[in-house]
Amino acid sequence: MDYQNLKTQDNEIMEAVNRERKRQESEMELIASENYVSAAVLEAMGTVLTNKYSEGYPGKRYYGGNQVIDEVENIAIERAKKLFGAEHVNVQPLSGSPANAAVYFAFIKPGDKVLGLKLDHGGHLSHGHPVNFSGMLYNFVQYGVSRETERIDMEEVRAIAKKEKPKMIVAGFSAYSREIDWAAFRRIADEVGAYTFADIAHPAGLIAAGEMANPVPIFDVVTTTTHKTLRGPRGAMIMCREEFAAKIDKAVFPGMQGGPHEHIIAAKAVAFGEALRPEFKAYAAQIIKNAKCLAKELAEKGYRVISGGTDNHLFVIDMNNKGIGGKEAEKILDRIGISVSRSTIPFDSNPPLNPSGVRFGTPAITTRGMKEEEMKRLAVWIDSAIVNRENIKILDALKKEVREMCAEFPVPGEAMN
Repeated sequence: MDYQNLKTQDNEIMEAVNRERKRQESEMELIASENYVSAAVLEAMGTVLTNKYSEGYPGKRYYGGNQVIDEVENIAIERAKKLFGAEHVNVQPLSGSPANAAVYFAFIKPGDKVLGLKLDHGGHLSHGHPVNFSGMLYNFVQYGVSRETERIDMEEVRAIAKKEKPKMIVAGFSAYSREIDWAAFRRIADEVGAYTFADIAHPAGLIAAGEMANPVPIFDVVTTTTHKTLRGPRGAMIMCREEFAAKIDKAVFPGMQGGPHEHIIAAKAVAFGEALRPEFKAYAAQIIKNAKCLAKELAEKGYRVISGGTDNHLFVIDMNNKGIGGKEAEKILDRIGISVSRSTIPFDSNPPLNPSGVRFGTPAITTRGMKEEEMKRLAVWIDSAIVNRENIKILDALKKEVREMCAEFPVPGEAMN
């Protein structure tokens, strides 16, 4: 993509794009929810498919001229079904939270009781936080992790479910580093007569590759974003049992959205096609190896890893014993060109805007080709930055080292054009 028209017509935006491209090329992305898409995914997002209005579904549109669009959307659907073993897939949700909203809209009514994971224990805003639509519209009760193990205690989940009798149980996370026992959640839901809803936005790529357990054949309904570990465009999808297909489709359109973004759906199809290739499985396995290695290296330097380690692509560090808060640690690491995200920790005594933890993730740096040796070097730089956070000279030297390693591992897609 040469951007000749953009350069000519809107140089202000073109300059901003170039600055962001250079930032991505020269810095390390350790934010767990971010990744780099391929050149093919980028190209699909910039196609003429963006011009078409296509309210409805393949074969049932409210506008004419959708024959080709139907083909594209059906390709995305069939590839997603193959990836996850899904009976029904809706690829139209615009992002993760609207996809979750559509699930609630399809299965329950405002005021109904739902059981979800606490945000500060690794859950997501749309799993019932009071400031989010989910917590405002539905009567959420929440489970957390054990204070001793910092892992989900399924017996506690069972006890809460039996006491509260929710109509739906939500399982999924945005900052939980362990495998989830999907079958145990299903058994508990069956005991209390609740629907099962899994939000796999974070580990979806690892699940698609067979590196983590798949809830799709077990749960009633599953949502995921299509970026993060799936390495596709920003968007989402919903997978469900065939018996719930009609209510899910109706909840997305006309319930939640109007016309879908077919250029993004095409990019989703491209990403799903990439994820079906053998090399994607190797990539997913390396993500986990890198996360385990980086967590281990930091633990050996005295950092407390929540729950003691990771089974997936992310982990959270408690910064309290290093005398620094999550917000300050995020800024210090950003200063040397390493992007992370501050994070609450279970039973955090600090406020959400300045929590005790930092979340690290390895999808993006693994996409660049980094492996265990690079994780060891990263751990040294992270520790040195935290320890020497007042020493500008050391921070500048670390930034230079980060830039030099970034140059060895080019960003795919845009940076290669």
